[in-house]
Amino acid sequence: MYDRDLVKEILSQILKALDTVICWFAPVKSLTDLTDSPSGMEKFDAICMQLLAIGEGLKNLDKITNNSLLHQYPEINWKGAKAMRDIISHHYFRILHSFENLSLFCGPHIAGNFCNIGKFTFQFIESKGVQILSTP
Repeated sequence: MYDRDLVKEILSQILKALDTVICWFAPVKSLTDLTDSPSGMEKFDAICMQLLAIGEGLKNLDKITNNSLLHQYPEINWKGAKAMRDIISHHYFRILHSFENLSLFCGPHIAGNFCNIGKFTFQFIESKGVQILSTP
C-alpha cells in the first residue's frame, strides 16, 4: 500500500503545472514567439520547467505506488508524459531549435493527453483516495 495523501499532493502539483503549461503555450504560434525576445525565451524556459516537473512527478508516482497506479489507465500515454522530463533535461538545445519538437510537447495532440492526465488527477484527488474514479 502507498501513502494516498502523498499521491494526492503530487497529483495536485501535476494538475497545477498542466494548467500552467496549457495557458502559457496557448498564444504561441511559431518558434519565433519563443526565441526572438528575452520574454519569449523566459516563457520557453518556464514551459520546459513545468513539463520537466510534470514528468518528474509522474516518475515519482510510479516509485511511490510501486508502479501500481498509472498502469490502471492505459488510455493515457504515461510513458510519453514521463519521457518529457528526460528529453528536456538531456536534449534542451535541440528542442529550442525546432518548433515541431516543442509542439510535440505542447501542441493540440499533447493537450489531449494533458487533459486526460488532468481528468485522472482531478478525479483521484476528488475521490479522497478512497477509490479511483475512471476517467471520462
